[in-house]
Amino acid sequence: MIPARFDYHRPGDIAAALAILGEHGDEARVIAGGHSLIPMMKLRMADLGHLVDLQDIAELRGIVVEGGTVRLGAMVTQAELIASAELARAAPLVREAALQIADPQVRYCGTVGGNVANGDPGNDMPGLMQCLGATFHLAGPGGERSVAARDYYEAAYMTAREDDEILTAISFAVPAGGYAYEKQKRKIGDYATAACAALVTMEGGRCTAASIAMTNLSDVPVWSEAAGAALVGTNCDAEAVSAAVEAAKADIDPTEDNRGPVDFKRHVAGVMIRRAIERAVSRA
Repeated sequence: MIPARFDYHRPGDIAAALAILGEHGDEARVIAGGHSLIPMMKLRMADLGHLVDLQDIAELRGIVVEGGTVRLGAMVTQAELIASAELARAAPLVREAALQIADPQVRYCGTVGGNVANGDPGNDMPGLMQCLGATFHLAGPGGERSVAARDYYEAAYMTAREDDEILTAISFAVPAGGYAYEKQKRKIGDYATAACAALVTMEGGRCTAASIAMTNLSDVPVWSEAAGAALVGTNCDAEAVSAAVEAAKADIDPTEDNRGPVDFKRHVAGVMIRRAIERAVSRA
């Protein structure tokens, strides 16, 4: 398929990009790596008069680890997440998840901001950022604001970002303890049938903190507060892990599609959640 005709813009800074969005309103859309938007345009599911490419905006790049906080520019690619030794030391969970996204060709173009911004329930980074307790930073005509990743997603492809806003960066505290990202997919490059990110902190043989989030098991990423609570205060033995898995499964709402029926997805979800928790505990 061939997209409908559109005008192409390549601004050099955030202010210029926001000005274009303000001028053209609903007819304009920003593009980062393009892996979600371009296919929709080719299928005529998105008909836009103006495309605003963010590639030339230096303000949207860079990985900074400072003062116990990680800050990722929205235009940082998945390949850059993987290659950063500083990020791997501070938050190895991010690298582990990025390595499971699509394939190298996609990871050299796909950006972390594009992955989280548009609310695609199949993307890996939204659930991961909820697990990390990340904050999304937005710029718009009224200035800058921040939204917690756990509050950002409203429904499939519906988020707290306004149409005239641009996601500029993601930040989160350097995580402690053990970590894991487990993902089952039909083939290389596919979305997850089910995936789970886990962070577990152990002190004196007891779990003091845990965070569990899942991908592609609802129309939004699912952070399960109950699953983490089931682990806290325990030694993360088989009984505690099983309780956490059941709590997480109670929070998901998968739908039948070409990746399988609901019962199959629930089964796969249970396997991925258990693997993620057990591996995070082993690393803690």
